[in-house]
Amino acid sequence: MKKADSFEKDILSAYEKGEFKSASPSKAELSRFKAAASATFIKDRRINIRLSTPDLMDIQARAMEEGIPYQTFIASVLHKYASGRLVEKPSNLTARSTGHGNKQRSG
Repeated sequence: MKKADSFEKDILSAYEKGEFKSASPSKAELSRFKAAASATFIKDRRINIRLSTPDLMDIQARAMEEGIPYQTFIASVLHKYASGRLVEKPSNLTARSTGHGNKQRSG
């Protein structure tokens, strides 16, 4: 776990001093938040895809690193890609011997 930076330390200090006050959203805000959450997590379509066994194994391993089911991991990756928020994090796993992990990107 990384050490807290000065901003995080300031927040922790303020919390410990009791400087934060709990705020309750209005009924309108709460209704809006619920609607946004529901719309975000509706999974009303099913797709089928074919993957190579090594790719599926890598996906399952990455999902295990994240502590989530692999199908949830796939849906999350696709959602982040579609919304333009996909940021690749390096894996703690070693590269497979298929050559996928050894390719160099041109650019």
